Amino acid sequence: MKVLMINGSPDTKGCIHTAFTIAAEVLNKYSVETEEILVGNKDIRGCVACGKCHTAGKCVFPDLVNETAPKLAQSEGLIIGTPVYYGNPNGTVLSFLQRLFYSCGLDLHMKVGASIVSCRRMGNSAVFEAMNQFFGINGMPTVPSTYWNDVHGYGAEDVFSDKEGVQTIRNMAENMVFLMRSIRDGAETYGIPEEESGQYTNFIR
Repeated sequence: MKVLMINGSPDTKGCIHTAFTIAAEVLNKYSVETEEILVGNKDIRGCVACGKCHTAGKCVFPDLVNETAPKLAQSEGLIIGTPVYYGNPNGTVLSFLQRLFYSCGLDLHMKVGASIVSCRRMGNSAVFEAMNQFFGINGMPTVPSTYWNDVHGYGAEDVFSDKEGVQTIRNMAENMVFLMRSIRDGAETYGIPEEESGQYTNFIR
């Protein structure tokens, strides 16, 4: 099994990378492959609503979004991470995720998702909710833990001082392995749940 990790921090060795390392240590213990993709330090533009992805099956802008889609297709799990900027996710990773999820055309149903947030002090819960929105709309079970997946710190070394944060990330990774295994085994025994489709309601009267 494989878990893709999308790092939305411009600091390639910062708090999010450190949290990913903690999670990867647990995942790798169970022979789960991990790959970290650095997004926060890239030049990623937002969606322009051109609709070309509906026919091309990929985004019209040839950048890291299209390079990531095949890797997501081959993964059973996805972890997305971002620092808190003014009570919001990093704008670069938000643009990246919006384009990735909208344009890739992948069936993400029953792939397992988790988000990790880092902040110096506050804004973490709002950003955590924003990240998790990407999972619910795509039929992706969201991994629980013993607290919200947040680590505090101004620099990478500070993360290890947040002992409850480290504990939370480790528990998240343990639960992620359990969910991926359970979904794999359940799919073999019962099949993946069928999804209804075809209804599309605009709330305009």
